[in-house]
Amino acid sequence: MAGITNAYSEITPAVPPWLNKGDNAWQLTAATFVGLQSMPGLVILYASIVKKKWAVNSAFMALYAFAAVLICWVLVGYRMAFGDQLLPFWAKGAPSLGQKFLISQAKVPKSTHFRDDGSIETQTVEPFYPMASLVYFQFTFAAITLILLAGSVLGRMNIKAWMAFVPLWLLFSYTVGAFSLWGGGFLYHWGVIDYSGGYVIHLSSGIAGFTAAYWVGPRLKSDRERFPPNNVLLMLCGAGMLWMGWSGFNGGAPYAANIVAPIAVLNTNICAATSLLVWTSLDVVFFGKPSVIGAVQGMMTGLVCITPGAGLVQSWAAILMGMLSGSIPWVSMMVLHKKSTLLQKVDDTLGVFHTHAVAGLLGGLLTGLLAEPALCRLMLPVGNSRGAFYGGSGGMQFLKQLVAAMFVIAWNIVSTTIILLAIRVFIPLRMPEEQLIIGDDAVHGEEAYALWGDGEKYDPTRHGWNTSVYGEEMAPSPYINGARGVTINL
Repeated sequence: MAGITNAYSEITPAVPPWLNKGDNAWQLTAATFVGLQSMPGLVILYASIVKKKWAVNSAFMALYAFAAVLICWVLVGYRMAFGDQLLPFWAKGAPSLGQKFLISQAKVPKSTHFRDDGSIETQTVEPFYPMASLVYFQFTFAAITLILLAGSVLGRMNIKAWMAFVPLWLLFSYTVGAFSLWGGGFLYHWGVIDYSGGYVIHLSSGIAGFTAAYWVGPRLKSDRERFPPNNVLLMLCGAGMLWMGWSGFNGGAPYAANIVAPIAVLNTNICAATSLLVWTSLDVVFFGKPSVIGAVQGMMTGLVCITPGAGLVQSWAAILMGMLSGSIPWVSMMVLHKKSTLLQKVDDTLGVFHTHAVAGLLGGLLTGLLAEPALCRLMLPVGNSRGAFYGGSGGMQFLKQLVAAMFVIAWNIVSTTIILLAIRVFIPLRMPEEQLIIGDDAVHGEEAYALWGDGEKYDPTRHGWNTSVYGEEMAPSPYINGARGVTINL
């Protein structure tokens, strides 16, 4: 026992008195789970759920966003979202790169909540691990938001425009929502509940993605009419990583390995499973057969819906939220979408508006109804927070959730529009027609699969060969910049 005690209590330069090794280990693990949701989770999901000719481009858009967000985040983004206040909805940007900052105890400086009389109601959020752990954890949230947004514009957005859009949207849209709701901004101190990103991540990505899809324009008519996934089984692999990674997504939100974390993890999985079953049941009832893609959509809406209240609602409420998240977004996607002129006009490739904006808004409003007072006291800065179903100030809580949603929606529409219009001055937002017709080969000089008989030719001169292994001549490729399948002239 003495050895175990010393392992946890011994103070060394690398183990300061404030460090809790368990909290630090869990936070880094949770951050890794969320990172795996994006890379490779959504990279695989996007590559496999789209038409074959867009597999590489879709995967690359996610891969690029993950890398670009990290660099922008540590250069200036983190402290624009979690630093000292500049405006009620924005913090002062600064680098998060110096060792003095990164090894100091984590702290969200504007999270101290005061009562009306000026006395402190809730102390400053200071987790028991270093700033480096918090910076990385929050980076993974920022990265997945951009990657989810990308789902709305797959199959036609100019890759150069996307490369410019990612850092600009991160700094001028995402950081505003993050500071307002999490970093000590005006919505945080007003008492709006967004446990782990129903508004900051999902409502934002859904609305911004829909807005971006409007400005970028649609896919080719042929792609809109027929866009089958190129690998359903691999799509399930990506979806599975997304689901399992959500344990870090919602389990890491308390910033500690405390009693809220396992409640959030359990509720997350309950809601996702319920939503998947409800969505699949609706597919069977109305279309006569279960759909694997539909099941993935139902899983997604369940995960999104529970996120704003995962650690704050009881598990029976998670089942209720799963039932609603498996049905309301289903109706919006399968019924309302076909009847709405606007939804028909805007080409939202993966239906991110339905799976994230609708489900995120639904989850935020349901949290305003179902947030349990005892659980709220464990987590929230504003005392006496509760859902409307628990009486008291709960009715006001629902109103707060609604107002916050309107702010997030408005900010994302305006900021995304301005960013894209500014980029459009220098770079076309949509690919040229010749690239849209060909796909990955024209955009990247690469293709996802080197398949025989696929209509493509192999260029042996790039690899120092003039003949195949059978001694047969091979026709040159019309595109010499990428890997090709072998066509043998028998």
